[in-house]
Amino acid sequence: MTDKALTQVSSNEPGLRRHRHGEGFRYLDAEGRPVSAADRERIDALAIPPAWTHVWICPDPSGHLQATGVDDKGRKQYIYHDEWRDSQDSAKFTRLEAFGQALPGLREALQADLSRPGLGRDKVVAAIVRIMERTFVRIGSKRYADDNGSYGVATIKDDHVDVTSRSLRLSFPGKGGKEHEVTLDDPRVAAVVKACQELPGERLFEYRDAEGAVREVGSADINRYLRETMDGPFSAKDFRTWAATTLMLDRLLDRDPPDDEKEGMAVVREALDEVADELEHTPAVCKKSYIHPVVPAAYLDGSLWERVKEAPAVPGLWPEERKTLALMASYAR
Repeated sequence: MTDKALTQVSSNEPGLRRHRHGEGFRYLDAEGRPVSAADRERIDALAIPPAWTHVWICPDPSGHLQATGVDDKGRKQYIYHDEWRDSQDSAKFTRLEAFGQALPGLREALQADLSRPGLGRDKVVAAIVRIMERTFVRIGSKRYADDNGSYGVATIKDDHVDVTSRSLRLSFPGKGGKEHEVTLDDPRVAAVVKACQELPGERLFEYRDAEGAVREVGSADINRYLRETMDGPFSAKDFRTWAATTLMLDRLLDRDPPDDEKEGMAVVREALDEVADELEHTPAVCKKSYIHPVVPAAYLDGSLWERVKEAPAVPGLWPEERKTLALMASYAR
């Protein structure tokens, strides 16, 4: 690709097109002419799946979006520029410290909203957020529930949960068809879940609007709640990033400082495997997209313990979370 600044583009703009040609493909520009050798090399590097149809390819090597297509399940898919993906991961990690600082305020809001009378939207959303922040379960999407039968906490059905007066157990097929089972001891959340089960409809998390009509909770409701209560550009995915980073820090603090780089890398890999297993990700995905890079870096250079030894007693954060916040703050100084 190129080192020039990325350009914001849209797949609605004219682009390069892929057409079947014998056992392979040929690529034409918006005027119907064969693409250049340089464009063909770039297209080959994108590795666009052969099964995709309605393929659009950005004519600009510096476009932030490089290709789109429709997969064999009818879903539109996207391939982004490597630098764009890296910048998005970087931005996510940059806001992680702010996320940790905003958690105590969120938890206060959850307590207040879970104590509300009735079964309004904010009360039901608060129950979902409490489950996410205590169990690290994915939020889920209606599309994946409808197309694949895979669920997250926002899309589970009534029969995916067993609830008592004090606790609940969720059992459901998640991403990739893997069975998930999570438990939570929280009487207020249990009461909300039990009330939701009594509403009509298959979806568990529904609420009554001001007119008394039953509405489903969507991911937009959850992300709106997070932005408003945390006063920042946060989303449900930030919980898993925060959880993975905190779990990784906790695992490494339990180990001895490494004697050399080889030993340190082995310890980091072992801890990474444990965290990935708990969050049900691959180690590679966990490392790239969910664990803040300062955690393994501080362990490998031996500064981890010094950086977290004076973690402030922040009300509303667990001890492990205070250390996570202290570590990130130490790099900002």
